[in-house]
Amino acid sequence: MKSLKLLFMGTPHFALPSLEQLYRSGHKLAAVVTQPDRPRGRGKKLNPSPVKQWALENEIALYQPARLKESSFLRELETVAPDLIAVVAYGLLLPPELLKLPPLGCINLHASLLPAYRGAAPIERAVMDGARETGVTVMFMAEELDVGDIILQERQPISFTDTSGELGARLAAAGARLLRRAADEIAAGKARRIPQDHSRASYAPPLRPDEERLDWTEDAVSLHNRIRALNPRPGAYTTYRGRRLKIWRAAPVEAAGAVGPDLPGSGLQPGCVASVGGGRIIAAAGGGSLLELLELQPAGKKRLNAGDFCRGYRLAAGERLGD
Repeated sequence: MKSLKLLFMGTPHFALPSLEQLYRSGHKLAAVVTQPDRPRGRGKKLNPSPVKQWALENEIALYQPARLKESSFLRELETVAPDLIAVVAYGLLLPPELLKLPPLGCINLHASLLPAYRGAAPIERAVMDGARETGVTVMFMAEELDVGDIILQERQPISFTDTSGELGARLAAAGARLLRRAADEIAAGKARRIPQDHSRASYAPPLRPDEERLDWTEDAVSLHNRIRALNPRPGAYTTYRGRRLKIWRAAPVEAAGAVGPDLPGSGLQPGCVASVGGGRIIAAAGGGSLLELLELQPAGKKRLNAGDFCRGYRLAAGERLGD
């Protein structure tokens, strides 16, 4: 197996395990490309991406083009002359000029079992859908989004309590190992090219702000899936006494008998607090289902477990969540 000269493109924390795996491989990591610094926080101070911070700490050549089609940027990469470009959560489509630059092509790590969940939010969409399995795919890149030939895939189960953050950490680690293996197979001339079955494709569009708000007419399982899909970012919310209240963890209640004899009758409107006591909060959801709220965060305050929230805010049965 020959040693490859690699160019890595990525931006968020999800990309770091892959970057570290390639850095420790027998290949040469020649340069890193990440998105420009973005304003964050209340002061809107410019903050570097996690990938940029890693590149600076490890003294790797770094590029942050405003546009990938910039002629000056493309000339710089021609000077770098990578054999292969590896992309992990960079955040933008690569233009044809860049896809054609490396002689061995461009490969991408995607957090799903393609052709399922093509697009920007495969982890969150899988959790929100209540999927029981997902995985990671390394593929050769093409001009269209996530349609390239598959090199390697690995399956990963999704538990009923997994948040997007917890699942994402596992997928990032598994994907990093798979990406390194794919680079080795390409270097050895042994990489497979398995065409995707486009008739089986599904899509994972970016999360919309309106999806963060809980609709209490949905059943408890759907609400539970939405809450864990939006954890750790951006967080699902409802309203309580006119103010925003984030719900970070919850669980469907399988049967009314599980919450004790103080549970009101089954005629509760969705969003009504059905039961408070013993450090537990049970709310009515759609279809007569019940949702236990486990971790809550009032606007501008810290996260609280259900017991602490009840003591601090004197929540009472019969109060309404949401408008």
